[in-house]
Amino acid sequence: MCPYLVNYALGHDVENSQGILLNKSWYSTNQFLLELIFHYRIKKYNCLTNDSSLASAIYVPFYAGLDVSRYLWGVKTSVRDQSASDLVKWLVENPEWKKMLGRDHFLVAGRIAWDFRRKTNNESDWGSKLRFLPESNNMSMLAIESSSWNNDYAIPYPTCFHPSKDSEVFQWQDRMRRQKRPYLFSFAGAPRPDLQVNVMRLFQNSVYCLQPRGDSYTRRSIFDSILAGCIPVFFHPGTAYAQYKWHLPKNYSKYSVYIPVRDVKDWKAGINETLLGIPQDRVLALREEVIKLIPRIIYADPRSKMETSEDAFDLAVKGILERIERVRRKIREGKDPSIGFAEGDDYKYTFSGYVGET
Repeated sequence: MCPYLVNYALGHDVENSQGILLNKSWYSTNQFLLELIFHYRIKKYNCLTNDSSLASAIYVPFYAGLDVSRYLWGVKTSVRDQSASDLVKWLVENPEWKKMLGRDHFLVAGRIAWDFRRKTNNESDWGSKLRFLPESNNMSMLAIESSSWNNDYAIPYPTCFHPSKDSEVFQWQDRMRRQKRPYLFSFAGAPRPDLQVNVMRLFQNSVYCLQPRGDSYTRRSIFDSILAGCIPVFFHPGTAYAQYKWHLPKNYSKYSVYIPVRDVKDWKAGINETLLGIPQDRVLALREEVIKLIPRIIYADPRSKMETSEDAFDLAVKGILERIERVRRKIREGKDPSIGFAEGDDYKYTFSGYVGET
């Protein structure tokens, strides 16, 4: 990971010798370094306070993803869980915790939330049990992919674009509107630490970008395709529709195409035929909506500040503050704040909840 930690964890500058990118705000950002990028951003947050009695929320700067990634393969569960256990033990001893028993605390993970939800102590099971520790249940986690528990929230994977001012975003959006797209659809699904420019070239030249499930429900490619003005095509609701509630429209048909994976498997829907059958006026409307989403799914350079656009960080902070305020309101009304706070909700990953136009 060390080469990716330069430039406030944005990574090295991406060379733009082929003119694929527009300015110097492009970096070889590792998709698993969100927790560092977020930490750098929050240290410059306008409303940051060191007086915990004034705080609306408590940010816990624990790099859960980097910690667990050292021990995911061939390591005892006790080793995988050690840092998490030490963390919660330390947190509960602090006066800040006692105020709301941790329900005003949140942390950010650069890996998917499922990596922290190991249910057993079997050595063969994946991940740590951070999110199943009793104390951790009272905290919220922001991660690049949420689980089916209500105290996990998905926020976008980091892309390679980290603008330092609004004008860079607007210029990029205008360029994507004018971009000629000779390919009907494309797909990128291989490790690509040094191939970001090639991926962006592919997506910029495509009308649609296929987004099947990756190693998990989601994939960074979703946000690379939006960044390139390429309309994402989803095959499972867990890939985007059950995720990113603060960043993507609830009406998913405004910005994407949904083809149920079972229809593709059963040959009921051909991808090529389905996409060719979409009227041109709807294609243009979808693309415009995708391009409008670009500011919402990028993380601005921590060394600067955008003046008018809210980026992925801004929306994540706003979202978690609203969640904690709802809990605080419950407490003021004498209601039990634990009801629904950390309950499971497998329904959000089912097809039945996402019946709509394709």
